[in-house]
Amino acid sequence: GPKAEEILEKGLKVKEYELKRDNFSSTGNFGFGIQEHIDLGIKYDPSAGIYGMDFFVVMGRPGFRIGRRRKQKSRVGFPHKIKKGDTMKWVIQRFDVGLRNN
Repeated sequence: GPKAEEILEKGLKVKEYELKRDNFSSTGNFGFGIQEHIDLGIKYDPSAGIYGMDFFVVMGRPGFRIGRRRKQKSRVGFPHKIKKGDTMKWVIQRFDVGLRNN
């Protein structure tokens, strides 16, 4: 939803809108981590200290539920699956992220 996109946008801002190609899996998901949570604009709490945070995004299309539902379970066809390149294009188009090789 919109709140998740807002949090993801803040995380990408900390990473300076640049991700490695290795951050993307072959199944079309991607993730990255940040070193300090205070970079997101969260107020520092001395009792909690400083901790890192991992972001992981699982991509899906309408119809992916057929592989997880209880009745009439079926397989998601190969053309309908999300690939690494599809997710990279989406992230570049949606958030204007640069990709670098390791």
